[in-house]
Amino acid sequence: MRAARLIKLVLLLQSRPSMTGTELARQLEVSERTVARDVLALSEAGVPVYADRGRTGGYRLVGGYRTRLTGLGRTEAEALFLSGVPSALREMGLADAASAARLKVSAALLPELRDASASAAQRFHLDAPGWWREGDPPPLLPAVADAVWDDRPVTARYRRRDTEVERELEPYGLVLKGGIWYVAARAGEQFRVYRVDRFTAVAARAERFARDETFDLPAFWEERAAEFARSILRDRVGLRLTPDGARRLPHVTDSAAAADALAAAPAPDGLGRVTVGLAVESLEVAYEQLLGLGPEAEVLDPPELRLRFAEAASRTAALYARPGGGPTCSPPPADPCPPPGP
Repeated sequence: MRAARLIKLVLLLQSRPSMTGTELARQLEVSERTVARDVLALSEAGVPVYADRGRTGGYRLVGGYRTRLTGLGRTEAEALFLSGVPSALREMGLADAASAARLKVSAALLPELRDASASAAQRFHLDAPGWWREGDPPPLLPAVADAVWDDRPVTARYRRRDTEVERELEPYGLVLKGGIWYVAARAGEQFRVYRVDRFTAVAARAERFARDETFDLPAFWEERAAEFARSILRDRVGLRLTPDGARRLPHVTDSAAAADALAAAPAPDGLGRVTVGLAVESLEVAYEQLLGLGPEAEVLDPPELRLRFAEAASRTAALYARPGGGPTCSPPPADPCPPPGP
């Protein structure tokens, strides 16, 4: 523990011209007294740490005690610091390791490049979870991540609908999609995708599995994601869209399904309207999505969905039938409504 802290202290001093005892204590999460003892230990070990006394004093390295990475430009350095996704690393239990790695790189960079980490962090930030989604990571994510890093097979219990099943898996890679963690794993001879938050138990085995070097995680995920998107579009609705409705359709429903529907549509009618057949997840989902188009979309079929939109349109029209809106009542409900104003 102390050895790791001493290394981090040296790296901190390499990355800056000078640091006070207070700054070092905060970075190392120890007391200033401990920092002073660590500096003394480094000096005795031959590391040239010099202490400047006084109110503006601090600690610094002398004699050019540093190592440098050569051939690394500013753009490359900024891209290196940008490559980390802090929230994802934290959820996988790798935040400390990533911090140490960035510190080592920063300490070894040329002086004119040492602001690369701050410059990238202040310009780009990835907030992975979707809106209105709980940010708590799956409790078994660190265990799965360890197995992925070490190429260790796992025995996992997986919640599927109302039952639990046990699977022997070779976890190849993790994917964070819309705030949800997935693991791509080989089960038998096939690669499958599992949601990490549905694991109820994960036990890694001691041996390692031999990875298939031809496996390409980004390509595999892209293919499976496309298959999943197509598989959930089980229903179909007929629509007549105004030009504005056609323009807005990809923004309220599945964009790929909307593109396919518009591409297959016949020529517009005399009013510029197009008739399309749109693949949807369900009629309930279609109702919620297409309501957003308002009068720019007319549902033609199936009849039950058209009837539901007709009823919604009738209720909406009734709300706006009275100019200026109707009177409102104040509590208690038994009180009579005041007469509308002139």
